[in-house]
Amino acid sequence: MLIKKILTAFSDNKIDSPSFTIVGVGPGDPSLLTIAAVDAIKKAKVIVFPVSDDNKKSFAAEIVKKYTKFKKNIPVIFPMARKDFDPDEIWSIAVEKIVKFIQNGESVVLLCLGDTSLFASSSNIVRIIKINYPEIITKTIPGISSVSAAAALNDFDLVKKGETLIIKECPSSNLELTSLIRESRGNKTVLAIMKVGKRWNLVREILKKEDIINKSLIALSVGMPKQTIQYASQYKKDFMPYFSLILIRFD
Repeated sequence: MLIKKILTAFSDNKIDSPSFTIVGVGPGDPSLLTIAAVDAIKKAKVIVFPVSDDNKKSFAAEIVKKYTKFKKNIPVIFPMARKDFDPDEIWSIAVEKIVKFIQNGESVVLLCLGDTSLFASSSNIVRIIKINYPEIITKTIPGISSVSAAAALNDFDLVKKGETLIIKECPSSNLELTSLIRESRGNKTVLAIMKVGKRWNLVREILKKEDIINKSLIALSVGMPKQTIQYASQYKKDFMPYFSLILIRFD
C-alpha cells in the first residue's frame, strides 16, 4: 500500500479543489519533461512563469510552449539575485496573482527551470502560500536538473559508493574555491559547481593551479540550442553564459 502511494504521489491530480503546483521542466530540452510535468501543465488553467524583467523571455515557458498555447500565460518577475529588486516585495506580488486565480476556481502551475529542489526561487512562493493561505492545496513535481543531464551526456558518475557529492554555487573568492577543491580532493568528494558564469576567469586560474583543468568537465546551456559540454582545458573563451556548471572528479 505504501509503495502504491509513493508511485502515484506525483501523477495523482484528481482533486476537485483548485490547486497550486510547482513543476520542474528540466534544463531546456522539451524531451526531458516528465510525464507528471506534462499532465500537470495540461490540467492547469493558468501557467505562471518567471522572467528577469518585463522585456525578457522565459526559458521555462519556452520549454513547455507546446502545451500552453490556449491557457492563461502569466509572466512574473523574479529577483534573480538582482539588487534593483526587493525580493520580499516580488514574492508577495507573485503570490497575490497566483492566489487570485485559485480563489477564482482555477488551478495554477508555476514553471521551474530544472529541478524544483535545486536553487529554485519558487520555494519562496510555496513558503508564503503555506503561511498565509494554508487552505490552498500545494504540490511539487520534480524535474531533471542540469547537473544530472550534464552528467548523463558525458557518462559522468555524480557519486559512487563511499563518495560524497557537493552541489554548490560557485564561490566568489580564490580562497573559498581553493579550500573547497583541496578539502574535496582528499575526501572522496565529487564537486558540482553551478552558476560559474562571470567567475569563469577566476575559476580557470584555480583549476590550472590545482592541476585539475584537464579532468574538470564544463557544461554550458544544457538542453538548449547552444549547449556545450567539454573539458575545461578545451574551453578558450574568457566568459561563460549564466547557465554554466563544472563537474569535478578527483580519481
